[in-house]
Amino acid sequence: MSIERTPPALQSVIVEPLRFTGSGSEYFRIWITNTFLTIVTLGIYSAWAKVRRTRYFYGNTRLAGASFDYHGKPTAILKGRVVALVLLAVYQLASESTQLLAAALFVLALGGLPWLIWKSLQFRLFNSSYRGIRFGFSGSLQGAYIAYLLWPALASFTGFLMAPFAHQRIKRYQHTQSRYGAAQFDFNAGVGNFYLTYLKALLVIAAGVAVLGLVFSGALAMVTKRGMDAATLSSVLAFVAALYAWFFLAVPLFSAMMQNLVWNHTGIGPHRFDCRVSVARVLFIALTNLVAIVFTLGLYIPFATIRMMKYRIEAMAMLVDGSLDDFVADVQAQAGALGEGAADLLDLDLAL
Repeated sequence: MSIERTPPALQSVIVEPLRFTGSGSEYFRIWITNTFLTIVTLGIYSAWAKVRRTRYFYGNTRLAGASFDYHGKPTAILKGRVVALVLLAVYQLASESTQLLAAALFVLALGGLPWLIWKSLQFRLFNSSYRGIRFGFSGSLQGAYIAYLLWPALASFTGFLMAPFAHQRIKRYQHTQSRYGAAQFDFNAGVGNFYLTYLKALLVIAAGVAVLGLVFSGALAMVTKRGMDAATLSSVLAFVAALYAWFFLAVPLFSAMMQNLVWNHTGIGPHRFDCRVSVARVLFIALTNLVAIVFTLGLYIPFATIRMMKYRIEAMAMLVDGSLDDFVADVQAQAGALGEGAADLLDLDLAL
């Protein structure tokens, strides 16, 4: 689905919409094969499945006539998953022997989480490219500990009142430390923008709960009057199911709001991004996808994935100030100094 846009006032700015050319039938074949081989190999093939899946999504995402590429190696991903499995096994054995040792290992793992995320960001961006130029991540390990440990800890200590603040700091770290070749991305969304988005999401979720309460208020009132008969029980169960479905839909709702906020405040060089995801449209797609997945016993999952991804990708555009070809050529010339020397250091995907 394409989004109609009004071109910016500046004549030099060209709107380059993102396109997604993947189809549900194509992805279904990839998905069913990946699922089967992952099961019969007891999870070993999952690393190859991730590479195949990611390359399909990258290859079908196009900007200004060119697609993105993914260069991740299955062996690197497999190594990361083996490491995660070993750590999980050690923790499980420790928890069965002594709670004190298990608690110590948990704290140690929590302390290592920022390092894992840092490595994952490096791997994912270094193995992504556009027009032959790789992306990269320049963030420091110290910055990762501040973003992923300090701010979330402060948010939890304040009863999550600082959650929007922590979220803004994480996104700022991710985006300002990401680069395309030698060109650094920038991010200018303030903390106030995040608090406002959180507030809007909470109000929408609360409104949905209130509407469901009104719809089923009669059935709920009957519980106190005449007890739980068969008809009332079915109404209560329907209310619980509807409430559960609404909270399930709250995830894509919040994600859509955050996509608009983050990408409308992100740029690279003289170029900006424009994101116009409709929350109502995302809710409709998520709800109909959920119904289809239930009635097909899960077989609609790949079609649902493509449907949602196509909408969310095509709701975005790049506002190109000047010529994108000139910008790419300039970035390519500067990127030569970065070299490929980081490849060996990044040969590990923690699959986060």
